[in-house]
Amino acid sequence: MGSDIKVQTLGGAEKTTRDVMNMELVKEIIKDWNAMSKNVANLTIDQYGPPNEAIQSRLIWYNNGPWKRTIVYRDEIPHDFPQPHTDVIENYINYSVPPEMFSELAKFDGSVIVERTRGEVSSRCDMEAANVLALNLMHDIVTGKLNAERARNVYCDVTSAFMMNRSAPYAEKLQFDVSKEEKFDTDQVMIADEMVRQAYEKIKDMAEQPDQENTHNH
Repeated sequence: MGSDIKVQTLGGAEKTTRDVMNMELVKEIIKDWNAMSKNVANLTIDQYGPPNEAIQSRLIWYNNGPWKRTIVYRDEIPHDFPQPHTDVIENYINYSVPPEMFSELAKFDGSVIVERTRGEVSSRCDMEAANVLALNLMHDIVTGKLNAERARNVYCDVTSAFMMNRSAPYAEKLQFDVSKEEKFDTDQVMIADEMVRQAYEKIKDMAEQPDQENTHNH
């Protein structure tokens, strides 16, 4: 409870890493990755520079371009929508999704991931442009412009255009403003009175124990 109050009072913004990794170390980490993951890692490095963090399974960038966080993964996740590929790059933004919209987003794309408490949405795919597209359509669903079925059709149309080097604004840039400020959904307290009572009893027991020990010693 103390930690919760402290974070909500003083702020709980993500402690981002400002330093960048040594590129020799990064190259050593990704040299044995599968071709897809290695290629996306190199493309992301070319676009945003060396990652801020790197471990054997992933590279992480903070506040790169429009993103709150970008992760490129070593391990691929198979995904067949809209065509067979593997998910290796995940891009995050601050975005609060009403809980009643979660199901519609899940119907749209299983690689659009909503985190209610943290106030984040991410998209995971095989390239950044696909994540830009998915998040633009996510916004259209949340704001009532599209339903999941229509959004899936638009996704296919825009992806086809993008792959053929035709104009595809929805895959090129986020079409809505993204807040740089975190907005947690802390939900509601339901058992505070019970927790306070238990804490009181625990403190009371601890306070009484020394007295009991002194009595036994006498």
